Amino acid sequence: MRMLDLIIKKRNNLPLTQEEFNFIAQGAAKETLPDYQLSAFLMACFLNPLSKRETAMLTKAMAHSGERLEFKNIKIPTVDKHSTGGVGDGISLALAPLVACAGVAVPMMSGRGLGHTGGTLDKLESMKGFQVRVKTSNIYKQMKALGLCMFGQTSALAPADKKLYALRDATGTVENRPLITASILSKKYAEGVKSLFIDVKYGSGAFMQNYRDAKELAKTLVETAKMLGLKCCALLTDMDTPLGRAVGNANEMRQSIEILKGNKNIAPDFYELLIESAAYMLLISGKEKNLNKARAIVEKILESGKALKKFKEMLKWQGANPAIADNPGKYLKDSKHCALIKADKAGFITRLTARTVGEAAVLLGAGRGKMEDKIAFGAGIWLDKKLGDKVKKGDIIAHIYADDTKRLADGVALFKQAYNIGAKRPKTRPLVAEVIK
Repeated sequence: MRMLDLIIKKRNNLPLTQEEFNFIAQGAAKETLPDYQLSAFLMACFLNPLSKRETAMLTKAMAHSGERLEFKNIKIPTVDKHSTGGVGDGISLALAPLVACAGVAVPMMSGRGLGHTGGTLDKLESMKGFQVRVKTSNIYKQMKALGLCMFGQTSALAPADKKLYALRDATGTVENRPLITASILSKKYAEGVKSLFIDVKYGSGAFMQNYRDAKELAKTLVETAKMLGLKCCALLTDMDTPLGRAVGNANEMRQSIEILKGNKNIAPDFYELLIESAAYMLLISGKEKNLNKARAIVEKILESGKALKKFKEMLKWQGANPAIADNPGKYLKDSKHCALIKADKAGFITRLTARTVGEAAVLLGAGRGKMEDKIAFGAGIWLDKKLGDKVKKGDIIAHIYADDTKRLADGVALFKQAYNIGAKRPKTRPLVAEVIK
């Protein structure tokens, strides 16, 4: 088999076989194929998009390009969650321990943040000592004992994706639905779960800003997952304005802990999406058959304190001090420099643009412009006011935090472009727009 022949075949829009996709994925993972040929292949796929069947075959080939996790000793359903990313989207932090209390095992493999969207691993690492690089043998031990582990992708899992994603980023072939789908699902398929819940964002702060594009991606993800034998559903959720009140790392971790303590009023929109996500995870895993019953179960778990206890057990297993969950304010501190954003007139918050808020957080040090950038865990934004809230002149709209005054000034200047105050309360969109099954 020659790579040149496969490039020409895809250039001419002819279908490829599973064996041919396997050859490409193995060549990418083992670096036996040169970058220029892989790049040419990706461009051919961009210009002649893969069919549904081809997308599933590429996903499978990428998943089998390295090791795969297998949870044969776990006798209860396994489920994971993927979000396409947003501003303040720390749902996974509370979601994983919550669902794990409902009789479903949650091996949650997550990534780091890049650009204006945050990464789950960065938020977890804001807790001193928390280990996200977990050996495969330890993942199995923890899952058997706890039914929960939150970890980063190892180099051995779906290695073809790492190579192909880097080449897509360098060759202008990122925005292609089949390639996006294969990248996302190859890692989840390699993870060995039986069901997958997907949160696809749309709006200013989302990867797919246009609703129609986001919906098409959600449909492709769900269809491909099912072709691979995974139970799957997706929610289309609003990311035109930030989710919750915290945008950063340590502050998002604090907010999630407060939610796990039962303080649902701290961020009602965060709580709403948490409950919906958890309920659908119980549904697709087969643990529950009725959505309303599933919602009631997870709400009761939160109120009982069981999810917080599960979270503390995970901290102990993965090297962090469980006392963080008892006193998050002591262990998860904001950066020392703080600026208050105050309303210059009375009215309503008529606009709070997620992308601009996220980009301001990056300037503050809470995110990365490139993968090599270091994160300032205490940097970020606390939204005292949200979209649609009424304000009086002088009311605090947000607390802004950074480790140095230059970053603080830059973040404040950009944040001020993120919001408007107007005379009329704006119409707000539903948080969950649609369910794709």
